[in-house]
This record gives sequence, structure tokens and C-alpha cells, in this order.
Amino acid sequence: MTTNHRLAPGDIAPEFTLPDADGKSISLADYRGRKVIVYFYPAASTPGCTKQACDFRDNLADLGEAGIDVLGISPDKPTKLAAFRDAEKLTFPLLSDPDRTVLTAWGAYGEKTMYGKTVVGVIRSTFLVDEQGRIEVAQYNVRATGHVAKLRRDLAV
Repeated sequence: MTTNHRLAPGDIAPEFTLPDADGKSISLADYRGRKVIVYFYPAASTPGCTKQACDFRDNLADLGEAGIDVLGISPDKPTKLAAFRDAEKLTFPLLSDPDRTVLTAWGAYGEKTMYGKTVVGVIRSTFLVDEQGRIEVAQYNVRATGHVAKLRRDLAV
């Protein structure tokens, strides 16, 4: 099994510019000066990813008050992201990385174990990027359910 490159606190967050659900380009640099949670999820409109996205949506006001924005990234195309956003009334940007370049740069794509088998896919991961663009928190293989509540506890938000 190959080892995926993993980011750690203190690392410079890999820059990216990706299309959102409406095809508008969003860059990590757009968030410089604010903290931002960048989370990677396997597929829009699946049960776990829907639960996780709705948890972020439901906690967005408290995170925003703490000076933290949220970005979700998956390999889905913008049209699928738009349908997901609209169906779940999501109010934060969902970004499309169909060639998985950004997912790979952040260590969120590669070999993982699912149901006892080694597969290649999106590794559900969450990062907190500080105001200067450095990784403050790096969490890999997070659980979809309960993750946002745990993250809020860890960040004291």
C-alpha cells in the first residue's frame, strides 16, 4: 500500500482555484486574512456527505461569528454540486475538483480501507487554514456524522 502525502499543522496550505457550483472561480487566496475550513468529501448527495454538509450548514453562523469560513471540495462536476446545494439549501461554496489535483495535493485522495478492502478514492478530510494560509488543523479519515460537533469542540467554537 502506498503512503499518501499528508499535511500537518504549520505546513503552507496548497493554493488552489476551482469552479464553484455556478462555475465561478474560487481561490484559497480569496480567504487570506480569515480562517477557513477546507473539507474534502467523496460525493455530493450521498448519505454521509449530505449529513456532513448539512452539519456545516447548520453551524455556519457560529463558525462565521468565530471568524471561520467553510469550503467543501469534491470531485463532482459543478452541475451536480448546484443540485446538491439547492436540494440541501447549502449556503457555503462547494468546489469542483474532477481531476482530483487539489484533493491529491492536500492528501485527501489515495489509497484507503473501505469494508476491509484497499481502494483508491477520496479520503474524507478536514483542515483549518489560518489567516496567513498555513494549516492549523489537519484531520484525515474523519467520520461524516458528528464530525462538525467534534471540530467545534476542538476549536472551542
